[in-house]
Amino acid sequence: MLIHVVSSGESLWQIASRYRVPIEAIIDVNALSNPNKLLVGQSLIIPTEDVIHIVRSGESLWSIAQTYGTTVQSIIQNNSITNPASIYPGQRLYIPARRHIVQPGETLYGIAQRYGVSLQSLLKVNRIENPNLVYPGTVLFIPQKPRPLISVNGYIYILGEAARSIVREVGQQLTYISPFAYLIKEDGTLQPIVDEPAIQAGYAENAVPMMSVTNFTSTSAGGNLAKVVLNSTQLTDRLLANTLNIMREKGYQGLNVDFENVLPEDREAYNRFLQCAVDFFHPRGFFVSTAVAPKVSAEQTGTLYTAHDYSAHGRIVDFVILMTYEWGYRKGPPQAISPLNQIRRVLDYAVRVIPRNKIYFGFQIYARDWRLPFVQGQEAETFSVQEAIDRAVRYGATIQYDTVAQSPFYRYTDEQGIRHEVWFEDARSAQAKFDTVKEYNLAGISYWALGYPFKQNWVLLDDNFTIRKLI
Repeated sequence: MLIHVVSSGESLWQIASRYRVPIEAIIDVNALSNPNKLLVGQSLIIPTEDVIHIVRSGESLWSIAQTYGTTVQSIIQNNSITNPASIYPGQRLYIPARRHIVQPGETLYGIAQRYGVSLQSLLKVNRIENPNLVYPGTVLFIPQKPRPLISVNGYIYILGEAARSIVREVGQQLTYISPFAYLIKEDGTLQPIVDEPAIQAGYAENAVPMMSVTNFTSTSAGGNLAKVVLNSTQLTDRLLANTLNIMREKGYQGLNVDFENVLPEDREAYNRFLQCAVDFFHPRGFFVSTAVAPKVSAEQTGTLYTAHDYSAHGRIVDFVILMTYEWGYRKGPPQAISPLNQIRRVLDYAVRVIPRNKIYFGFQIYARDWRLPFVQGQEAETFSVQEAIDRAVRYGATIQYDTVAQSPFYRYTDEQGIRHEVWFEDARSAQAKFDTVKEYNLAGISYWALGYPFKQNWVLLDDNFTIRKLI
């Protein structure tokens, strides 16, 4: 896939003609609700197997050609390179995909064998749903981009029957589905949730259900609930037993612990609890994971951070989800929700103390709209990326892009004359995050939260990775 940023005066017809792809394909992969109204600065996915390669230090044209299964001469010709020895880090190279014209008597399986690719990947990159409808003369893209294997988790807090269609829509791109969440109580029991539809939909899409437990409550006396439970062997044992009963009853295969605002003095108690959980669940065939606040050092203090011991979590549990979002907090001033420059600071610390094959990159897929000027205590509106684009179209906004945060934003004035600032995600910011996941060689991605339409994300996820399936 390529990403095109719309310039002033451009039409969809012009863009489609430039890249030699059908207009309908661009409309589909970008979920364009109003194709006749493109925005200046809007990023569009171009559905093609052609790629733009950013040269890295130490690479040569030969090594790049080997990566993509092409030739040095093809790269030279397509990029008008006069001196093959002069390529440099950061240089952008256009790598056209190999194309094959289907001949009479050929099968897709035979074509895949000829080019040394899997039939599944050939079907996927050409968006072929029915192989029997491919005829002689059809032009096929031959997959060329390496797609590393990763795990993908999706939290969902829209529960009940509404969850079923949401999970079914993206379930094939999930390794885990995590209904959010069971609230712990001060007696070690758990507040029930209607998670059966999400679990059933997950199994239908071969996504492993992962039970999520959290402490977003306090004691009846207003005390810190985590403190009460973590420092009582009796309550810890009861909580683990009650969790096991639910996991077996509902069909969960693992546990995700999301304890937040744990008091700093309970750091070791939290670590002991996690070790107890692993010792309890592993012999019974269940995995254990955690979700942690985005820290940049072991010395970082505060109720969100101190008790989240990255080193201990990395040693004890099966994997760790970094909640790398919410810089643009709904009750704070307008800014990027998941600024990549801040996320990289978290990753730089995390990979020093947690094995990379246990780290999941937290990815938010929603937008926020703040009223201007910002007033302390005023709450931003949260909605989908799709709504962010529709709103920008409605008000004729120009989309800007913060190259430091790697995040798009725009401003508009509503019918009452109130100014607004909207931060969201788009194809550019999603691709930047996927590139970061690959750069740091992380185990996976965890989405917060399903139910916010953002088709570009899922198209690019498929284009960048092979999703691990455990069932």
